[in-house]
Amino acid sequence: MRTLIYTAFVSLDGVVQAPGPEDDYRNGGWTFQGIDFQEDVYELKAREQEEAGALLLGRVSYQAFAPVWPSMTDEFPRYNAMPKYVVSTTLEEGDLVTDWGETTILRSFDDVAGLKRTDGAPISVHGSASLARGLADAGLLDRYHLLVFPWVLGAGKRMWSETDKDRQRLELVESQSYANGVQKLCYDVVR
Repeated sequence: MRTLIYTAFVSLDGVVQAPGPEDDYRNGGWTFQGIDFQEDVYELKAREQEEAGALLLGRVSYQAFAPVWPSMTDEFPRYNAMPKYVVSTTLEEGDLVTDWGETTILRSFDDVAGLKRTDGAPISVHGSASLARGLADAGLLDRYHLLVFPWVLGAGKRMWSETDKDRQRLELVESQSYANGVQKLCYDVVR
């Protein structure tokens, strides 16, 4: 059974939208603007890339990353080389970017559950806020890797859904505070 990890940059009020520049979101780039850069904050991101065996993305994040990440050979060499899975009911095979390696379209959360039942290294979910909310609601996420930034952004896509569901306990397995106010919080989902 593979571990499904949601990794996110998140504001204190739960916004995950546009941590990098995004033209149609007024707070786009909030992880890089107005905050001191500290290289050690991003150690988790390097470790995730080394430990992951596959990427799982929603359609919107796939369409944003696929044209850009293949050219970022210094930043994402392992992600570029590993298998990618896109959860989408609308994406077609002809829509896939061919120079980003092996990519498989999954049509449902049942397909994601089937992927989790295979052997292999963890599967990392990047971006994909809508997908992550659905995976959490379906009980498919196993771990959260969060870099929490000291911002209250107000509007924006949220990490958590508003679905009325049973409470879910998370166990803190790793944490660290950084001088620039960022908090690293890694949680396992307790079942």
